[in-house]
Amino acid sequence: MEAEQKKIIDTLIAENKGKRKFTQSVELIVNFRGIDFTKVDNRLNLSIPLPYGKGKESKVAIIADDQNIVEKANSLNAKVIRSSELPEFSKNSSKQTELLNYELLAQPSLMPQIAKVLGQFLGPRNKMPKPITGNIEEVVKNIGSSINVRSKGKYLPTIHCMVGKENMDSDKITANIDSVLNEIIKKVGKHSVRSSYVKFTMSKPVKII
Repeated sequence: MEAEQKKIIDTLIAENKGKRKFTQSVELIVNFRGIDFTKVDNRLNLSIPLPYGKGKESKVAIIADDQNIVEKANSLNAKVIRSSELPEFSKNSSKQTELLNYELLAQPSLMPQIAKVLGQFLGPRNKMPKPITGNIEEVVKNIGSSINVRSKGKYLPTIHCMVGKENMDSDKITANIDSVLNEIIKKVGKHSVRSSYVKFTMSKPVKII
């Protein structure tokens, strides 16, 4: 990120840090141009690891029946949800809302059942669980420090995502923003990014691009 852009972020942090009774999120807004989001291939659905994480510890829940996965999940202090519990979640709105507090992973063979039972609730909220592939420990570590960047609808040329917390160093927030912008540009091309803004949860957006 250019020095001028980093200076803007430093000023935003200095003016807003500690101004609220809660720890505000740092949010990135990216506006696009010339992209036809009515075409499925053009829509964004990226999982982007943040080099310095989200600034908070993420809770992970794993939907699984396989005993090996369950034992590993327990050793990683992840919440385990059995497939037999899914119907209860589908009927209980408070249990559904509870799922939104977790990063969700799932045994791959259970994905069709999860989609059938919880897809209508989790899908629109971009919270469908990711199937577990490879080393579970690495998957849990990565999901805790990654964000999902997804274009909403067919006609909204913008994305909005969290890139940190106000109590993080500005250098770390800047590095996180760089990572997100670089991955987006890889997908759509630099010419398709019209503008970009950074804001705290309760602050006005400040333009950086």
